[in-house]
Amino acid sequence: MRDLRNMSRFLVSAAAVVMLATGLAGCQTTSPNVTGSLGARAEAREPEDTKRNVDDAAGRFRANPKDVDAALSYGQSLRANGQRSQAVAVLEQATIANPGNKALLAAYGRALADNGNLQQAFDTLSQAHSPQDPNWRVLSVQGAVLDQQGKHKEAQRYYASALKIAPEEPSVLSNLGLSYILSKDLPKAESVLQRAQAKGSTDPRIRQNLALAIGLQGRYAEAETIAKADLPPEEAEANVAYLKQLMNGREGQRRGISTAAASDRNRS
Repeated sequence: MRDLRNMSRFLVSAAAVVMLATGLAGCQTTSPNVTGSLGARAEAREPEDTKRNVDDAAGRFRANPKDVDAALSYGQSLRANGQRSQAVAVLEQATIANPGNKALLAAYGRALADNGNLQQAFDTLSQAHSPQDPNWRVLSVQGAVLDQQGKHKEAQRYYASALKIAPEEPSVLSNLGLSYILSKDLPKAESVLQRAQAKGSTDPRIRQNLALAIGLQGRYAEAETIAKADLPPEEAEANVAYLKQLMNGREGQRRGISTAAASDRNRS
């Protein structure tokens, strides 16, 4: 279990906080629609560009704090700039000014999750859709929040519900596969992530999650090939180094267990 906890450093999406969630496309949260992964990449932006985006979005929001699109854009820009608590404050203000707006509630819930307010995030996301009109993206984010709380079985039910609405959606399959990794059901994780990859998604994070599932099963050479497939050299090497660390740790645990068992036999 320890290696899975350590792995959480790499199980991050563009939203951070070990977020395993899909982006809420259409709700103007983050643009990536796929979960976090081993060494997940965010869109490369120069710091000046990011700050300019925040400043521009801030100006539009301040000119009309009740404007939904301005609030969504400002919240997204703040999150992209790593200003999580500020994004929460802006989107909270916007939801108060626009009660019941589901796009704002979805974005606010995601921002809360980014900021580590997991239960409040889940409750807010529950208001962003209804059982009569469920949103598969919101369901997938709710599953991600549950995974962060260690409620993997419950999370997997949310992913299953999302897949009923959006069958074989790669982003949901990737979330589900990562959930199986966290619950240590590695063969099932591999199977689900292979399905996600087979859908032709170009997002490299699905393949990185697959590499993780395969590497943790001891098939290191295969995992290394997948991990290096489409990342910049420095990121690929970092991922491979981490896979080696995980594999060495698991091998050490196995040797420790074997030694302990042998000692027990000798004592008996």
